Amino acid sequence: MSHGIELRVVPYDHPDALKLNDQVQLEYQARYGGEGDVTPLDPAMFAPPRGLYLLAYDASGAPVASGGWRGQDENDEGYSDGDAELKRMYVVAGARGLGLARRILAALEADARAAGRTRMVLETGDRQPEAIALYSSSDYTLTKKFGHYRDYESSRCMAKPLHP
Repeated sequence: MSHGIELRVVPYDHPDALKLNDQVQLEYQARYGGEGDVTPLDPAMFAPPRGLYLLAYDASGAPVASGGWRGQDENDEGYSDGDAELKRMYVVAGARGLGLARRILAALEADARAAGRTRMVLETGDRQPEAIALYSSSDYTLTKKFGHYRDYESSRCMAKPLHP
């Protein structure tokens, strides 16, 4: 386990969350070009019990990782009733390799399961092999595409049942 790392529930628009969000957008731009992830997100989407947003803080109190889930129901973007969608999974460069993404992922899955969600879904891309490897090793499998980028060739959608 990563020592001295604390997970905290924060609002999606918390200043530290916004700081990490800016960093993840730069990473998307570097990998894919363009403007980053333009999926419309609203802080209310991550408010419990319909969602949760977590930040990981290191021993010095600096935010080093983020992740959240938001509830989804069946709609014309390809979601299903009972879905929980992972968003903004990110670990700052200096804290990678410590298992933080896996720890946040497990906490988000447990919270979504407790909130009655039946499937965790996520969208990533073919230029994020580390993300695909993490999710594959956590029992996620490729699924029918959904969401804002469902028509993009580089998009990869994955899902995992959240059994009680």
